[in-house]
Amino acid sequence: MLKGKNILVGITGGIAAYKTASVVRLLVKEGANVKVIMTEHAKEFITPLTMATLSRNPVYSGFFDPEDGSWNSHVDLGSWADLFLIAPATANSMAKMANGIADNLLLTTYLSARCPVFIAPSMDVDMLKHPATERNITILKSNGCHVLDPAYGELASGLSGKGRMAEPEEIVGEIKNFFKKKTINL
Repeated sequence: MLKGKNILVGITGGIAAYKTASVVRLLVKEGANVKVIMTEHAKEFITPLTMATLSRNPVYSGFFDPEDGSWNSHVDLGSWADLFLIAPATANSMAKMANGIADNLLLTTYLSARCPVFIAPSMDVDMLKHPATERNITILKSNGCHVLDPAYGELASGLSGKGRMAEPEEIVGEIKNFFKKKTINL
């Protein structure tokens, strides 16, 4: 179902970034072409080398490559993708997305993407329940984003509740179902 699909994976700076490695591995295993954009904070949780190895593509982070000065075009990345998955999506990044703030490559690519956008939120239970976060999720949904509900369970803070990023198999399953429905409706 994903063979030949171009899937752009955005990783923001949350502890659940380690799960995104499994998401990328599963997408590649399903035959998808995967490119990864990481925020600077994401690199504090998982390395670009890991994501480049699993995706079989260079990882994008800044607007240009400091080695040779080549430009990483957010427009080209957004046009390339058949689907843009942002996982994990932190409260900070979702707030910026909902309000059109484009202060990094991931966010500028989100604003210029012409494809469906899937968002897998991940944060502590109180952050998720905060009215500002709930409002931002509502805005993102109204803008056409597919928000994958966080799961209940033990959180990095030691608390238990809703806020865990959906499991990799569930995320990939949702993406496969999306393309399956799209094929059926053609």
